[in-house]
Amino acid sequence: MSTTSPSDISTGGSGDLADLVQSIADSYRSQPITRHIDAGKLASRNTIIEVITLLRELLFPGYFGRQNLASEALQYHVGDLLVEIRNLLSEQIEGALRHVARRAGQPDLDVATRTREVVRAFLGTIPRLRAVLATDVQATFDGDPSAADTDEIIFSYPGFFAVTVYRLAHELYSQGVPLVPRIMSEYAHSMTGVDIHAGATIDEYFFIDHGTGVVIGETTQIGKRVKIYQGVTLGALSLRGGQRLRGVKRHPTLEDEVTVYSGASILGGDTIIGKGVVVASNVFVTQSVPPRTRVTVKNPELQYKNQPPTEFKQETILDWSI
Repeated sequence: MSTTSPSDISTGGSGDLADLVQSIADSYRSQPITRHIDAGKLASRNTIIEVITLLRELLFPGYFGRQNLASEALQYHVGDLLVEIRNLLSEQIEGALRHVARRAGQPDLDVATRTREVVRAFLGTIPRLRAVLATDVQATFDGDPSAADTDEIIFSYPGFFAVTVYRLAHELYSQGVPLVPRIMSEYAHSMTGVDIHAGATIDEYFFIDHGTGVVIGETTQIGKRVKIYQGVTLGALSLRGGQRLRGVKRHPTLEDEVTVYSGASILGGDTIIGKGVVVASNVFVTQSVPPRTRVTVKNPELQYKNQPPTEFKQETILDWSI
C-alpha cells in the first residue's frame, strides 16, 4: 500500500489539504475529551462482540457455532471454547483496566493479576448463568403462546438475546470491570432495541415480549417472574443532578410477578411496584403501587373533526395479552 504525506495532497488553489490536516491535528490538541492518543490500547468493540458470540456457543451448546455435537467430544469442545474466551476476554479487560488506571493517574502494576482474577471468577459463573437463563427460556415459553418451542426462543427471540447479554455483562459489571460491560449491553441494544444497563439487578424467570424500545436503567431492581412488553421504560425521574447522582438509586423496583404492558413508564428510585401488580399500557407511574393492584389509564376523550367530543368507551381488561 502506498503512503502519501499531507504535503502531497492538494485539491488545487485555496483547497490545500495540508492546511486541513494541520487544522484537524490542532483540534485534537484543543479537544482532549474526544481523543485517545498516547494513552495505550483500549478495548475493541469487534473483539468483545466475538467474545459474546463464543459465550453464546458455550451457554447454549449445539445452537450456535459448532453443531451436531457428540457427548463424547463435549468436554474437548468446552475446553477449547474456554481457552479462546479466556484469552480474548483477558486482553479486553486488561486494556480497559489499564486505561482507567492511567486516566486516573494511578499505577497499573497489578492489572494483569486483577484481570486473571476477574476472568477466572467470570468463567466460574457459567454453570449458574446457564441455570438462570434456563428459567428465562421457560418464562418466555410459558408466557408467549406464539412460541412453537424453546428452541425458537433461544435461536431467534430478541428479548431473550438481550437478557442473555445483560446477564453476562452484569457479572463483569459486578466485579468492577470498566467499559467492557457497557460495550456488551450497547451491542445488544443496537441489535434488538432493548436497552438494559449492566448494573440493573434482575432475578430469574424474566420475560421481555417483543422487546423493541424497552429501557431498563442502571439501578433498577426486578424480582422473580416479571414480564414486560415493548416500549416499557424503567427509568429515572430526573437527571438534572447529572454526575452528582452517580451511585444513587434512581430507577424503580419491581417486586415478584409484576407485569408491565407496552408503552408504560415507571420512574424514580423510590418507586416500588408491589408483588403481583399489573400496569396497563401507556401508564405513567412515579409513585409506589401496593401489591396485587391493577394500574390503568382513565378512558380518554376522543375528538373527531366537525363532531362533538366523544368519550372512548372501553372495558377494563383484567388480563391483557398481545
